[in-house]
Amino acid sequence: MKSKGRITAFFLIVIVFLGTIGLTVTGVAKNINLGLDLQGGFEILYEVTPVDENQQISRSLLEGTVQTLNDRVNRLGISEAVINIEGENRIRVELAGVDNQADARDMLATSAQLSFRDVNDNELLNGSDIKEGAASQDFDPNTNAPIVSLQLKDAAKFADVTSKIAAMGEPNNLLVIWMDFKEGDSFATEVAKAEPKFVSAPRVSETLNTSNVMISGNFTVESAKQLADIINSGSLPVHMTEIYSNSVGAQFGEQALDQTMIAGAIGIAFIILFMLVVYRFQGLIAVINLIFYVYLVLLVYQLMNGVLTLSGIAGLILGVGMAVDANVITFERIKEEIRLGKSIKASFTAGSKSSFSAILDSNITSLIAAGVLFIFGTSSVKGFATMLIISILVSFITNIYGTRLLLGLWVHSGWLNKRKTWFAVKLADIRDIADTSIVEPKVFNRTWNITKHRKKFFSITSIMVILGAISILFLQFNPGVDFTSGSRIEVVSDSSLTAEEVEAGFLDLSIEPESIVLSGDNNNIAVTRFSTVLSDTDVKDVQQYFNEKYGNQPTVSVVSPIVGQELVKNAVYAVAIAAVFMIIYVTIRFEFYAAVTSVITLFHDAFIILAVFSITQLEFDLIIVSAILTIVGNTINNTVVIFDRLRENLRKEKRITTFKQLETIVNRSVVQSITRTMNTAITTIFGVVVFLFAGAPAITGFAFAMLIGLVIGVYSSLMVAPQIWLVWRGRTIESNPIVYKAKKRIDGPQV
Repeated sequence: MKSKGRITAFFLIVIVFLGTIGLTVTGVAKNINLGLDLQGGFEILYEVTPVDENQQISRSLLEGTVQTLNDRVNRLGISEAVINIEGENRIRVELAGVDNQADARDMLATSAQLSFRDVNDNELLNGSDIKEGAASQDFDPNTNAPIVSLQLKDAAKFADVTSKIAAMGEPNNLLVIWMDFKEGDSFATEVAKAEPKFVSAPRVSETLNTSNVMISGNFTVESAKQLADIINSGSLPVHMTEIYSNSVGAQFGEQALDQTMIAGAIGIAFIILFMLVVYRFQGLIAVINLIFYVYLVLLVYQLMNGVLTLSGIAGLILGVGMAVDANVITFERIKEEIRLGKSIKASFTAGSKSSFSAILDSNITSLIAAGVLFIFGTSSVKGFATMLIISILVSFITNIYGTRLLLGLWVHSGWLNKRKTWFAVKLADIRDIADTSIVEPKVFNRTWNITKHRKKFFSITSIMVILGAISILFLQFNPGVDFTSGSRIEVVSDSSLTAEEVEAGFLDLSIEPESIVLSGDNNNIAVTRFSTVLSDTDVKDVQQYFNEKYGNQPTVSVVSPIVGQELVKNAVYAVAIAAVFMIIYVTIRFEFYAAVTSVITLFHDAFIILAVFSITQLEFDLIIVSAILTIVGNTINNTVVIFDRLRENLRKEKRITTFKQLETIVNRSVVQSITRTMNTAITTIFGVVVFLFAGAPAITGFAFAMLIGLVIGVYSSLMVAPQIWLVWRGRTIESNPIVYKAKKRIDGPQV
């Protein structure tokens, strides 16, 4: 009865969870906020400077500025704006799904410091004299032209001002209305221009004793309404200078979303097929758990009101690989126990216990990398890091409590007792449980002596490092706009493009591009680089011109020199700080030798990725930095799992006094880890390959960097890190033997 009860409980749990997912997943997916790269919009980073020399930029001042910006954004009808303070004097604004980006940019950047002056530029009234929220778009009763109506707080003060203006006589009896008057501006200079900086300059011939004021000018209904909205939202207490911007057309964002979702679906489908073929019944449990995992990640992200970007989706797919890894570690340990002749129940219990510490340590070290990435990354990188952190935490929980619960119900039912082959174990490989002799592990039905070839691995690694150093020294990199400053524009067409026609379009706008590179399925995307930072006017002209010509709004990125320098600095800080924390953690959990070796390995992998980008001269931009930091986490994850197996084998020996003895244990640990490392790498690599060839062009560089990193990560964690540790620790083994006393193992919750 208990057996049937457990199996019934399994099906009830699965049916309830799958039913819940089926009924709610559509709503969860729809409620997730999409980033500007998936639905169009723009992102701007402003540098905040004081209005006058006596002002200091404080936290409260920045918060007040954000509040004003939020009010302006709300007047645009945008409910999903993301406005954050960064550092001591930066504000980042992200507006996804904006139809008219030019108007939105104007509304944000305008300081809205309204002032009324005479022709000699003396200030007579300012924004503080206007009644809050009283500005509105109206029509001139005489000409029916659009105007802006204001209400003043003090009619007597306005009467005094108009009296002074009227007394100045023609042609000087003008009340000049300015928006954002700056030092150096002059009515005398501007009045001669076709488009002066001041808003209007009505003539005043008599005293006006009223609190109602009409601002006339060359307005449309839309521009008059926009000015009224800006005035109502209040003046910004600071000046804001745009130092970085990224503008994405709606159609380009929609195309990127479709491509990325298709690539993600293909990647997950392969992972499911792979798990079913390789791990059979356990694979089926993993697939069910994987569905729970993806749903829970999306649910948590939606509840956090997170903004999902292309890099966030990439983080989700990478998280799927890490979730699979946790299952693979557990399944491989259960299989090892079955091969020793243990029963299914005993194998399940022992395998779950022995895998817990490896999963725990690898997840914590990956969290360190993701956490540092979140702290030092910009908005898109933060989105990636946020998704990665959620993925790591959810995968840990679903593996420890989900997979083990579901598999445990079947194991403890007794129904699998005589079905050991369901665990992908050949009957011929199962030993007699009475046989306690040590048998060296096999891979592909043969034993391997990997440590014997360590000099070859060191030689291969040395050659790669030397070639990479030469390339970086002489060829250097092909830096993207993120690191060089300037502008980058992606012109998109529904049909193929030529560099000549795109260049001709820019020359029509009197803008000369530095380089044009065609990409896309049929050369329908032209990536254009400029060494200079395009002005707001140039950006608007470019977007309008190519939108009218090709029917797609171009993606525009503009970066000032200071931003590129800080990106490099933050990336270096991130790697250095992550390395320090990893050394501390691995030293506590393992030993100092293992900690330093792990960090050497992650620097090795990061350097190889840099070398590959130097040799290939592919564009190196910010998203590549996030890929490198992700590989740092993946490398430390792989290395820690191998060192966990090494620690376990060392404890079995209890005392190691010779190099030969140590070499045997290291080789055994590496061979035991090959299957797990390869299986995990295959699933993740395939997902990345799909992104590389079928994903959106925006993450092609990311996918390529990840592919190189994953391949080199398998090599370094198996062939380099253990060998370095062996040589380094082996030199002192006779004078400083390895002695392990009995310690209580961290086994995790029992199921």
